[in-house]
Amino acid sequence: MAEVIGVRFKNTGKVYYFDPNGEQLQKGDKAIVETARGVECGEVAMENREVEDSSIVQPLRKLVRKATQEDLQRVAENHKKEKSAFKACEKRIAARGLEMKLVDVEYTFDNSKILFYFTADGRVDFRELVKDLAGMFRTRIELRQIGVRDEAKMLGGIGICGRPFCCGSFLGGFQPVSIKMAKEQGLSLNPVKISGTCGRLMCCLKYEQEAYQDLLKSTPKVGALVSTAEGRGIVTEQNLLTRKLTVRLEKDPEGAPKVFLVSDVKVLRDGKMKVDKKELEQLKNLEEK
Repeated sequence: MAEVIGVRFKNTGKVYYFDPNGEQLQKGDKAIVETARGVECGEVAMENREVEDSSIVQPLRKLVRKATQEDLQRVAENHKKEKSAFKACEKRIAARGLEMKLVDVEYTFDNSKILFYFTADGRVDFRELVKDLAGMFRTRIELRQIGVRDEAKMLGGIGICGRPFCCGSFLGGFQPVSIKMAKEQGLSLNPVKISGTCGRLMCCLKYEQEAYQDLLKSTPKVGALVSTAEGRGIVTEQNLLTRKLTVRLEKDPEGAPKVFLVSDVKVLRDGKMKVDKKELEQLKNLEEK
C-alpha cells in the first residue's frame, strides 16, 4: 500500500496519482507537481488515501508543493499568454496555407513548452510552422493533432439532449462506441439521431449500455413468439425502459397490435436482433475516433 493524492489537470481530465510528500491536501486544493512534460499546476481531485501498489504507475512522482498565491497568479498569466499565442498561431497557419484547424493552446506551468492542439483531415507537414512559432516565443513548441472527439471535449458545448457534453462535463476519457449499442438500445440508425456534435456516435451509448444489456436479458426481442392472456402473437416493438411490448396477435393479424407488460407474457420462441450489413457499412465512419 502507498499513500497518494489524485491530481487532475483538466476540468474533466484523467486523475493522476502523486506522492503527497508528507503534506495533507484537501479536494479542490491546487498543487504543483512534476510530470513527464514538466512542472504543472493541477487540482486535487482525490485527497490523501492509501491505494494498492498494483494500481500505481511507477515511478510515483512527488508533490512539489501546495500552490501558493504567486503560483496561481502565474497560472492566470499563462492563460492570458495562451490567448495571444492562439491568435499568433492562427495567423501563421493562414500565412503558410496549411489545411489545419487550431483548437487550443496550452502553456506548461514553468513556460518550458507551449502545446498547440489542432485537427486536420489528414497528415500535415507543419515543420516550417514549428520553426515560425519557436522563433516567436523562444521556447519549446509542440504541435499535437487531435481527433474530433477530443476537440469537442476541449471546446465544450450543448448536446442534442439539451445538457452540456458528457465528454466535457464528467467523462474522464473516451471509450469505443459501436453501432451495435445503438441497435440494442432500440434507437433508429439515423446518423443525425445517434451522433454527437463531433460527428461520432454519442458517448452516452457506451456508459448506458450496461443497463440496457441487463434489461435485454429479460425482454423478448422483436420477432419473438410469445403467449399472452389474449393468445399467441409476435413481438413487433419493445420498450426496454417501460418494460412494455407491442404484440400482433395470431388470431387477429390485421387488427391493431396490443401492448403487454413483459411480466405478463411468456416467451415461446425468442427472436434475433438483425442489423443490416449495408446499413452498418454506411454508418461505420461514425465509430471511428
